[in-house]
Amino acid sequence: MKDHSGTTHTNAAGRTAVMKELRELRLINFLFLTAAGLVNAFGVTMFLYPVKLYDSGISGLSMLLDQVTAPHLTLSLFLILLNIPVFLFGMKKQGVSFTLYSIYTIGVYSFMSFMIMNVLPIDISFVSPLAGSDLLLCAIFGGVISGVGSGLTIRFGGAIDGMDVLSVIFAKRIGISIGSFVMVFNTCLYVTCGIIIHSWILPLYSIVTYYVGSKTVDFIVEGFDRSKCAMIVTTKSDAISKSLSESFQASGTIVSAIGGYSRESKQILYFIVNHFQINKLKKIVFEIDPDAYISLQDVSDIIKKRSSSEE
Repeated sequence: MKDHSGTTHTNAAGRTAVMKELRELRLINFLFLTAAGLVNAFGVTMFLYPVKLYDSGISGLSMLLDQVTAPHLTLSLFLILLNIPVFLFGMKKQGVSFTLYSIYTIGVYSFMSFMIMNVLPIDISFVSPLAGSDLLLCAIFGGVISGVGSGLTIRFGGAIDGMDVLSVIFAKRIGISIGSFVMVFNTCLYVTCGIIIHSWILPLYSIVTYYVGSKTVDFIVEGFDRSKCAMIVTTKSDAISKSLSESFQASGTIVSAIGGYSRESKQILYFIVNHFQINKLKKIVFEIDPDAYISLQDVSDIIKKRSSSEE
């Protein structure tokens, strides 16, 4: 007779974790995510789309597909079709609340883009209503405004572009940083745009948009492109390590230490998280040990030798 007790326990623990995340969803987050989606849609549709500049990531890919496919296949539709499967694919690693926040923000972004382009009395068919045909102004302001929307989304628990999730999942596997992964994708996107439209002017200005937008996101969320090293000083390292490992499906390193003043025996837990996971890490740590001390540092690269099972 097969013993299914282990599987049953695992499933029950998984359901409990999901329910806990659902209970932690906050109305204030949804309010700010609504604003983020509206801001991002405003920046893209009022500055970039009218002059055929391209956003970065899946948003930029959606803009390109809007141009080269049938009229009924719109930017709003591609934003939904391309992003939602990516967020669902990354749900196990990023968590239920992150996935729901992200899908909601994408929905707001897509809906508002549709309203501006098809319903509201705003003419974006030829030039930007605010910056005219000035490509540099459109690139700068489109990048800044969409960067604000992306940054707000990250600060309040989600992401507005599925490329963020893909970079977190695949960058480490192929041995490059998250920032490098995004840069490679966008470079390929802009080269493809140039080949398709037989011009390099718009793709080159789109690089300005990408640079300005990424710097805006960095400013808002402090280190978007980097993982964080969490140095957790605690007396309950085993419980914290177990909880973090279960939540993030990753392991940390425990180092013995002695308090410099108290001479009390402590442990330092070294744990790597991405920028989406910082708030969750803090919550887990302080629920177990309210007296814990957390130090966060930027990590540009994480390098380890691949095991034979990963090859």
